Amino acid sequence: MPERLNNNHKRSAVFLDLGILEYQRALELQLEHVQLKLDDKEAADQILLVEHPAVYTLGKRGGRENLVVSEDFLSAKKIDVIQTDRGGNITFHGPGQAVLYPIIDLERAKIGVKDFVYGLEEIMKSTVAEFDLKANRDHRNHGLWVGNKKIGSVGISVKKGICFHGLALNVTTNLTPFSWINPCGLSQVAMTSIKNELESMEDISIKKVKTILIRYFSEVFNYSIKENEPSYQN
Repeated sequence: MPERLNNNHKRSAVFLDLGILEYQRALELQLEHVQLKLDDKEAADQILLVEHPAVYTLGKRGGRENLVVSEDFLSAKKIDVIQTDRGGNITFHGPGQAVLYPIIDLERAKIGVKDFVYGLEEIMKSTVAEFDLKANRDHRNHGLWVGNKKIGSVGISVKKGICFHGLALNVTTNLTPFSWINPCGLSQVAMTSIKNELESMEDISIKKVKTILIRYFSEVFNYSIKENEPSYQN
């Protein structure tokens, strides 16, 4: 069983599965939800689940210096590099990666930032355990590791008590683009995925992984979560 980090009364949240959506549009949706919650403290907490087309994102600590290929090379591959205000350094998002963005009022939920990051790691740890994978935290970097290989990343931002950004778990992700950067600013670090670690040739359903992530989010942070239909425009 995962460690529960919020022992207060059960809170509620709405989750939306956005399917595959460009990173910039997903960021805009997050910021819209953040502003809604800043304007109305009673507005529901939101959890967005998404896969992104191939993109590199930079964190508050930068990361462009951790590109190990030229910008012309990336342009030819049609991979953008986008600056964000989340914590951390450079990372890659692409199809086959389950990305979870919680827009949560941490102050109302009485969850500290460090505990929240710990909880996001706990969610990923419990999720990969469903596939008989043993993963752990590592002092080198927030996220989740299978031995010396990183399988999941965490990077959040907090605005007036409202958090956004979140976690990214490699499920069936093409790992090659990670070799074109120093992931999270760490050199000589290998990335992995659930599919990469499994000895069997069974198909891994990212939809199943998303469902598991939501279940463990509910358990770890003591949330009642219901699904909503997305109403955004691409």
